[in-house]
Amino acid sequence: MARIVIASPSEASRAQLSRLLASSGHSVFRICASEGELRRTLTECEDGIVLISSMQPDDIAADFGASFHFLLIGRPETLNACESPRVFKLAYPCPGSAVLGALEMLSQLHYMRLPHRQGRDRALVDDAKRLLMQKHGIDEPEAHRQMQQYAMRHGVKMTDYAAQLLQGGSNDV
Repeated sequence: MARIVIASPSEASRAQLSRLLASSGHSVFRICASEGELRRTLTECEDGIVLISSMQPDDIAADFGASFHFLLIGRPETLNACESPRVFKLAYPCPGSAVLGALEMLSQLHYMRLPHRQGRDRALVDDAKRLLMQKHGIDEPEAHRQMQQYAMRHGVKMTDYAAQLLQGGSNDV
């Protein structure tokens, strides 16, 4: 599942979206109250889905649109002011089912964009993630993120790094 970030300067909007997602079984990676906080979060988590309410996403979508999908939930004037073609829009007020449906669509788009390992490569990465999870007491998304960041920093394929971890020939992340 993609990391989900909620961004809104309105405490009520943040709480309402958070409750809706939690009640439908979605976990939220982070909740942001400002554009600066959102930018720091997107830099940290590298990819995912951003639900934005009462905030203009044009600049953020321009900077992070290659890695994130954006859903802007707002009044018609807010939606009309957003010019980015990278932002999906949903008019407020809207039923929770509409938000969840849009989130599902964005999740599928996110999944289709990800590289998919098969066979031996997938088994290597999965085994290395399990090793990190046991060793450091972290969950699967965090193990994946740490492996991905290490591979990118050191210019190696994630499967090659996974093999090194499993052979004990590499300091882990």
